[in-house]
Amino acid sequence: MSTNAADPLAALGALPGVPDAVDSVRKAVDRVYGHRVMRRRSNEVTSEAALRGARGSAALSGADWALEEVRRRTDFGGDQEARTVGASLRLGAEAGQLLSIWRQSPLRVLARLHLVAAGDNADSVGRPRRDGEKVDEPLIEAPLPDAAEVAGRLDGLAELIIAGGSAPALVTAAVVHGELLALRPFTSYSGLVARAAERVVLIGSGLDPKAICPAEVGHAEQGRAAYVAAFEGYLSGTPEGVAAWIAHCGRSVELGVRESTAVCEALQRGAA
Repeated sequence: MSTNAADPLAALGALPGVPDAVDSVRKAVDRVYGHRVMRRRSNEVTSEAALRGARGSAALSGADWALEEVRRRTDFGGDQEARTVGASLRLGAEAGQLLSIWRQSPLRVLARLHLVAAGDNADSVGRPRRDGEKVDEPLIEAPLPDAAEVAGRLDGLAELIIAGGSAPALVTAAVVHGELLALRPFTSYSGLVARAAERVVLIGSGLDPKAICPAEVGHAEQGRAAYVAAFEGYLSGTPEGVAAWIAHCGRSVELGVRESTAVCEALQRGAA
């Protein structure tokens, strides 16, 4: 992602099609927040959104478990799929705890997210990868930037977050997500961390303060092929490609809204 604009994220928000995506997301979010169930049972919707979001993110990383299996299981220390699901669940629980730190120190938050995902204290955990270190990242097969480029682009991303600006939350979240996928800054779980960081932006920006609009659900629902194709548009750096990625992320939020609306409806029926 590159642009010479003084406020580069805001400039991306003006790309063709992006304002419509931003407006559509805002309307969808407003509708679910206006649901009558949200007045008294929002905590239940938040918990369910976190569970479903974690399931969706894990599915994109190769652990496509049924929701009830994710809900039922308590042991996630077995094979790689189980560890991936466990990592995604931990990230879902952790993301909301890091909002106050994100705007001051996004790199510290990313390091914490990787530590939570990895669940161990190996030397490679919680820091950007070094040249020559093996990278385990399912799904994304784009060429890996070297360690110097990773460090430079992470610093640039952090500067944009700290500086703030007028960009819509959807645009910032999509760029954070796309940059982390492009860099794959950690030796493992970079995809999970990228999607968790997207969630942090959406919550912390005020677009989704109760964390009830899990974009991860929408990313998974649109499918791995569509996710990769949209990401390749971002990776191309063209205005059209970046706009398509932002729109894809917007559609993912809307599908997350639809999921939580269904949860609200089910809770309402149960209370009737």
